[in-house]
Amino acid sequence: MPRVTVACSPGPRQVLEWTLDLPEGATVRDAVRASGCGEALGEAQVPDVGVWGRRCPPQQMLREGDRVEVYRALKVDPKVARRERFRKQGARAAGLFAGRRPGAKPGY
Repeated sequence: MPRVTVACSPGPRQVLEWTLDLPEGATVRDAVRASGCGEALGEAQVPDVGVWGRRCPPQQMLREGDRVEVYRALKVDPKVARRERFRKQGARAAGLFAGRRPGAKPGY
């Protein structure tokens, strides 16, 4: 019986983990269903999943010591969020030239 860990994050700064003993031939889908993580996330179907940080299909077989991770959808595109933060800070307060010495040459 392989022992696996299922981890999911229903919200920011929240991590839920379950350690499960599953029968031989268990899949990622079986582990997610056995943990009850789908109910914690409020999803009826199997969400995006991965093993040790690598996305995989729910039909993938599990081995002893695997860590199944359940991913939730991003609410904001990281590139858009960075652009918005930069726009709010202003060009002179962020980036490469933020800590420029008074009287220094441009770019140093």
